[in-house]
Order: sequence, then C-alpha cells, then structure tokens
Amino acid sequence: MPMIETVNLTRKYGELVALDNLNLAIEAGECFGFIGPNGAGKTTTIKILATLLKPSWGEARIDGKTVGYQNHLIRPLIGYVPDFMGAYDDMLVGEYLEFFASCYGIHGPARRAVVKDVLELTDLVHKTESEVNGLSRGMQQRLSIARVLLHDPKVLLLDEPASGLDPRARIEIRELLKELRRMGKTILISSHILHELAELCTSVGIIEKGKLVYSGPVREIMAKASRGPIVQIEVVDRAEEAVALLRGVRGLVQVDLVPADPAAGRSSRIDAMLDAKGTLDVSELPNRLVVAGFRLRSMQMEMVNLETAFMRLTRGIVS
Repeated sequence: MPMIETVNLTRKYGELVALDNLNLAIEAGECFGFIGPNGAGKTTTIKILATLLKPSWGEARIDGKTVGYQNHLIRPLIGYVPDFMGAYDDMLVGEYLEFFASCYGIHGPARRAVVKDVLELTDLVHKTESEVNGLSRGMQQRLSIARVLLHDPKVLLLDEPASGLDPRARIEIRELLKELRRMGKTILISSHILHELAELCTSVGIIEKGKLVYSGPVREIMAKASRGPIVQIEVVDRAEEAVALLRGVRGLVQVDLVPADPAAGRSSRIDAMLDAKGTLDVSELPNRLVVAGFRLRSMQMEMVNLETAFMRLTRGIVS
C-alpha cells in the first residue's frame, strides 16, 4: 500500500478546476518531486494532503487513512512546511520549538530532549537564543523543518522549501533533506529548482493545469522526454542559411534555430535532431557546414536533464 495516494483527486474553486482527477502513488521512503508551473495545482494538492483543504471529489490517503474522514489519525503522521513560515513575534528559537513540542503533547525531560535533537539535526543549536523574526530566510526554513520533526512524522510535505533562498542556504536545505531521506522519511517536495530535485528525488510527478502529465522514476522521465540524439551547433554568422542547409541533410528529422541570448552570453544555436536509427554519421554535419563556408564556434551533443524533460513534457511535445 502506498504511503501517499490520491484517487481521481479533484478540487474546484467555482468554475476553476485546480485539480483534475489527480492519481498519485508514492511509496514509503520515497522522495517525490512535484513539478509544475505556477497555478498548476501543486500547493492545492499539498494542502489537501495536509488536511487543510477538502477535495471536491475523489480521495487522498496517507498511510491508508482517508483525508476528510480520518484527519485526526493523519495529522500525527505528517509534517507540513509551507513556502513561508508564520513567525511568532519576540519568540526565541528554543521557545518556539518548546511551544510546538508541547502542542504535540511532548512534556518534561522528553520535550527538552526532542528539542535538542531537532536543533542538532537542523544545525540550529547556535541559534537557540535568537529571535525567530531575526533569522535569515534560510534559517527560518530550517526552523520550519525542525518544527515538523518534533513529533517524528512518517511523511513530510514540503511546499517550495528552497523558494527565495540564496545558493548556500539551498545547498544546506538540500543536504538536510538528503539526511531525512536516509532516515526513512517519505518526502513530497514541490520546487522550481529542477536540477536540485533531480539530485535529491527518487521519482517525480509533473502537473500542468491540474492534470498529471507524468509520474515515475527520474530515469524514466529522461527516457520519455528523449526524442532522439540532438546535436547543438553554434555558427559565427549566417545561422539562418546554415539551418536551411542542414534541413536538406538526410538522417536529420528536425532542425531548429535557437535565437541568440546576449544576456546569457549565448550566440545563435542550431539544434539538429538525428533519427533514432542512427543513419547519419554526426561528423558529417561540421564537414558539410565548413565546406559550405560556415564558421563554427562549437558543437556538442545535448544532454537531456530534468529541466529539458520538464519543458518538453509540459509543452505537449510528448503526450
């Protein structure tokens, strides 16, 4: 039985369909990356799983217990981290965690011990006497994670935990999540930082306009998005003429011109897709261009990663 499961999960706001028959299955111990554009339905899904929203119809289950009917059994099992924490004015970090530990029914020496443990796990011991409102954004996110670990939940629901963080804070959060994964936690994390999800997650789900486009292991999404080998060629000038030349080459199924992006320091680039049968020797491409008088700046094979897979799947290139 999956640890997290949705069956035809649907949520409507008036005429707006935020979730449209969403079916997910996340096994215990998985780290599942939830990917989608803004407004795709990620936060709505997480809030339903966190028992904060009711579905319009369909079901959501945590460890076999149904949201909306068994919320009192689900809440001890989950830890929900929203994209922005609600800070408590003038409360110190240690007091903040003591307060929430007492809310979870942890008292006496056990409470002091668990607060000490989560402070050490999240590397916040040195901030125990600091005011919550005075913490940096990265420290506040780590404190949010510390808070939801107090009652040792099986499932962590993280909504954009790296949003607005500087590079160092993102790396620290990522390493913390890796440690939680090693501890056997089931993690559902939504994020726009796709290369970090690829490193962290065992599987991903892509959602667009409330519909699930793909769900499965990261390696399988790469294979699904790979349309065939693509050679990326940068020419010094006359890029449109080079595209016209390559479109007449047998063994290329598609040739596109990617416009220059001066802000990114990128010249015009040609993306030439080879057919899957491998009927064309890649070395023929630079030879043809040079013989025709074109000057090449670079040539390389495209590497399909989670970002390119996301762009292709959500653009409808792969159905």
